[in-house]
Amino acid sequence: MAEDKLVSGKPGHTGLKRVFLATKNSIKGLAAGLKYESAVRQESFLLILALVICCFLDVSSLEKVALIGVWFIVLIAEILNSAIEAVVDRIGLEYHPLSGRAKDLGSAAVFIALCFAILTWVLILI
Repeated sequence: MAEDKLVSGKPGHTGLKRVFLATKNSIKGLAAGLKYESAVRQESFLLILALVICCFLDVSSLEKVALIGVWFIVLIAEILNSAIEAVVDRIGLEYHPLSGRAKDLGSAAVFIALCFAILTWVLILI
C-alpha cells in the first residue's frame, strides 16, 4: 500500500470513506460549476426544462430517457470543458497554440453534444 501512495500521489482512503470523499468532491465540483460558469447554469436549466417537458410528452419511457439523457451529456461535456479551461488558465493566461487547441477541443465537445441533443429531440418529436 505504501508503494501505491508513492506512485500515484493519492491518499490511501478505501471503502466507504473513499466513496464519501469522492462524492463530497463531486458535489463541490458541481457547486463550483454552477457558481462560476454561466454555461453550466444555462445547461442545467435546459436539463430541468427537459425533465418538466418530458412529464407532459406522449412518448415511450425509452424516448423520455433519450430526451433527458442527451441533456445530461451536454452538461457533462460543459463541466469537462470548464475543467479544461480552468487548468489552462491556471497554467498561464498568455496565448499558446496548445492552450488554444485544448480550449477549442473542449468547446467542440460541447458543440457536438448540443447538436446531438437537438437532433435527438427533433427526431423523436417530429
